[in-house]
Amino acid sequence: MACPSLDDPRITLAGLLFEVHDGLTTRLGAKRSPTSEVLIRLARSPERSLRMSDLAAQVTMSASGLSRAIDRLVATGSIERVACDYDRRVVHARLTDQGQAEIEAMLPEHVRVLEESFSVLTPTERDRFEATLRKLRCQVNPEAVQASGPAPVRAAAS
Repeated sequence: MACPSLDDPRITLAGLLFEVHDGLTTRLGAKRSPTSEVLIRLARSPERSLRMSDLAAQVTMSASGLSRAIDRLVATGSIERVACDYDRRVVHARLTDQGQAEIEAMLPEHVRVLEESFSVLTPTERDRFEATLRKLRCQVNPEAVQASGPAPVRAAAS
């Protein structure tokens, strides 16, 4: 098998994706800290709660980094850890009212920066871009896809 070329278009695509990620992170600045990403994910989830394993699949943090972020957010009262009532092995992170208030305070500026960043795309381009990103996520991070789906239905006790 021949050695791939450094001009391979897949290398270019990955590089562009990384550069866009870095640019968005820089534009969002302190507003996009790891803890704010956790709060946003929880706020957008049913009942403002996610299993810790699902949250880990959705955020771009190591397991130890997520654990430290969760510890900080619990200590400040932004989230709480909740034991699962039907599986002792499962722990949920749930956004508190204080955490919801924090999200509501930062959201206008966060959305303004995102709107400014994505304003170069038409609505049709944004829709296509979202569809493309979802397709790529399905390929490279299927755990995040599964974690983004509806919560499993709890079986009734017999």
